[in-house]
Amino acid sequence: MEERDIPRITGTLRAKSLQIPEVIWQTKGIVIMGRRIKSVVFTTDIAIIRNCNADAVLAVYPFTPQQIISDTIINASSVPVLVGVGGGTTKGFRSAIIAKDAEAQGAFGVVVNSPMSNDNIALIKKVIDIPIIATVVNGSTDIDKRINAGVSILNVSAASKTPQLVREIRAEYPKVPIIATGGPSDETILETIRAGANTISYTPPSTAEVFKDMMENYRAAAEAGEHSGPQEGDAALINMLELI
Repeated sequence: MEERDIPRITGTLRAKSLQIPEVIWQTKGIVIMGRRIKSVVFTTDIAIIRNCNADAVLAVYPFTPQQIISDTIINASSVPVLVGVGGGTTKGFRSAIIAKDAEAQGAFGVVVNSPMSNDNIALIKKVIDIPIIATVVNGSTDIDKRINAGVSILNVSAASKTPQLVREIRAEYPKVPIIATGGPSDETILETIRAGANTISYTPPSTAEVFKDMMENYRAAAEAGEHSGPQEGDAALINMLELI
């Protein structure tokens, strides 16, 4: 199929942003509350979230979930947010409360980690109307019980075995929506898509990694004696600012 010529418009100052791998657009996506989501960026870094072209945010982190964190991310994000509500350390009635709060804050879905019991998932299902997304890390997960408990979407995260696990789940559950980690390259992402993933989870570089390249350029410019003073045409603007 011939690649479509898609117009791309950006600003001068925001031209430098994180772009998800183009191969991800080959997925079919999942429609959640009217929004088609092909890519999710796995981060809680607001600066990354505001400067990435992913369709949604996967806000899951290795600490007990806190409402102030999910509220801040949802308010800062311009795209839907899928919020982690526990699984291992955080569970029970507390997870149900956090899930209900996340829905009230505007989350498009809640994510439960693999240790979360099916009874706990059923409890969460009773108090929210947004989708429950269950993380699957290996083939021992009883998918039937997860679905019966109220899970709507599977989030497959099995490192290098992700494509294989997605393929196995897809063979048995041809209709279940699957989010899956894409891996480190276009080849691994494409393999995961071909295995049956609807949506790809993309792990972006950290702000420190992004800064590394920028700082190397800045140092090189400094060594060459370059500087960033007022540009031509800035005099009128400077005069206006002095009058304020």
